[in-house]
Amino acid sequence: MTTIGGLKYQVDQTHLKSLTRAQETLDAKPSGPAFSERLADGLKSVASAQNEASALRTAFEAGTEQNLAKVMVAQQVSSLGFQLTLNVRNKALSAYKDIMNMPV
Repeated sequence: MTTIGGLKYQVDQTHLKSLTRAQETLDAKPSGPAFSERLADGLKSVASAQNEASALRTAFEAGTEQNLAKVMVAQQVSSLGFQLTLNVRNKALSAYKDIMNMPV
């Protein structure tokens, strides 16, 4: 009977240690920027790419920019960034709708 008691004590101690480690992990600050900061930085990056592409297009139309390849690459980067942003928004909206439709 004492063997069972000793094993139960060991299991309890192991469980307590794992709970303590889990609590310490939850209490620890994240090492990187928060999700909202990363999202804001991404949106700012897409906005700046769109502004740059627009400025290059305007400069090309005015004749001050001669490199058509540079203008086209900037347009593609801007387009891809916008498509990525739109897909992230759609996924987030879909996840929100799924959560709201879950039975309680």
